[in-house]
Amino acid sequence: MSTGQVVDTEVAREFMALALEKVERAALGDIAAELVDKSARFRALLTPARLPGLQSSELRRLLRAVFATRRQADALLDRVGPAELQAQIGALLYGEAELAERFQAFVDALSGYWGDVRLSRDDQARGHADLPEAMLCDLAAELLHFTRPDDRWLWTRWMWDPRAGTGALPLVVEELYDLHGRTAGETYLKVGVAVAFVRATGEAAGFARFGPGPFGVDVFLACVYAVYMYTTLRLRMTQEFNRVVPQLPELARRLLGVWRLEL
Repeated sequence: MSTGQVVDTEVAREFMALALEKVERAALGDIAAELVDKSARFRALLTPARLPGLQSSELRRLLRAVFATRRQADALLDRVGPAELQAQIGALLYGEAELAERFQAFVDALSGYWGDVRLSRDDQARGHADLPEAMLCDLAAELLHFTRPDDRWLWTRWMWDPRAGTGALPLVVEELYDLHGRTAGETYLKVGVAVAFVRATGEAAGFARFGPGPFGVDVFLACVYAVYMYTTLRLRMTQEFNRVVPQLPELARRLLGVWRLEL
């Protein structure tokens, strides 16, 4: 889809209206401010000078600041090792290859795939393979976004899950816009185009404007997913189960990795 409207503005406004029935706009501004702080912490921790000397404890706190790796931080560090993780983060953030190639290489290296060929049994025995690709895509996107928030964007499975075809983005972009890429790196670029349109439209229309900085679109998409999740649970689950689901401010903070930030 190269021309025409990308964002379904009316649907996006409806999602925001439903979200504002559950949370005050000022509270969403607070979440955006927390994302500014998270970004500052990522940038301070992941400078080219500091990154090679990070201790396992610092890498663990970094992983726990990402929704997809929060509960898997210890397992990921055990299987990859601090030195390899540092090297792959450095290549992702500061390598000379094109962005999509760096993204793909990060996912391939840590998941154990190179050119769709699984590492050997010996490599697996050393704990260097078999990490889920979806988790590593989320991690790569967060590392890029929170170190360069002005021109790198978020892509998480709650935003767009290519296998299931679900997430916050397809709920607010037009059906003709294709989010599927042939590779993880290409998908990251396609998601970036969609996010850029949602951000521009949302800031102009007011539904993605929460405080200064580039994080309003992240807060908006977290609200979209939260509303979608509440609606789905209400239709499918018991009232008892629904009562244990976090309220929107907490759920958004969890999705965005700022719930009880440890960095």
